[in-house]
Amino acid sequence: MAALFLVAPPTSAEDEGHSITVGINHAPPYRIVGDEGVTGLYVDIFNEIADRTGWEVHYVEAPFRRVLLMMEEGKVDVMLGPLKTEEREKMMAFVAPAFPPERKLFFYYHDKNRITEYDDLYGKRIGVLAGASYFEKFDTDEELTREPIARYENLMQMLAMGRVDVVVAPELVGRHTVSQLGIDVSESPYQVPGEHSYIAIAKNSPVLSLQDQVTQTFEQIRQDGTYDKLVMGYRDHASK
Repeated sequence: MAALFLVAPPTSAEDEGHSITVGINHAPPYRIVGDEGVTGLYVDIFNEIADRTGWEVHYVEAPFRRVLLMMEEGKVDVMLGPLKTEEREKMMAFVAPAFPPERKLFFYYHDKNRITEYDDLYGKRIGVLAGASYFEKFDTDEELTREPIARYENLMQMLAMGRVDVVVAPELVGRHTVSQLGIDVSESPYQVPGEHSYIAIAKNSPVLSLQDQVTQTFEQIRQDGTYDKLVMGYRDHASK
């Protein structure tokens, strides 16, 4: 069962104050769900937008794949951080490329599983976040052996125990998870450049009518330096 935090049902975008329900998965340092509430880079950026527009935000925590389903079913209004894909565009509007690109890293435990080029992935058991998209070639390659799991913490533990050979993860999430777990895994020299991820609004949500406000307010926080300050704060913390 997914834990729920500050949960409220989606409401009409015409209601005074605009109550927005956001679905997130626990993926530090982007989206952090803890006993004291919800934070993280993506959350802080969206909260800045909500503060400036006067919206009330409610967060619902669930595994990534479940959040996608909740968007499709209209149980949440907004999702923070999905990559744009043709399939996802059928159910959500990608409103603002609000989150910085992150390289995709390939973590390994045994030297024999070190990845130096894409073709080294064939024959490997590759741990992936269930429901996640990484890059088109990888996502659509039917010859790869993927092991989808709900959390990166579990994936890295499986890597250390030899249950998967490689784990692919965005740079900050992967390094943060390894550091928090204190496990001795390595990064492969093969890496893939990232692309911007988005604030996305469910197409069946009344909040879709607010997409122009999201875009305009995001541009404001970029222009006044707030965005760069938030991003650099997390990057500086991750590098320590």
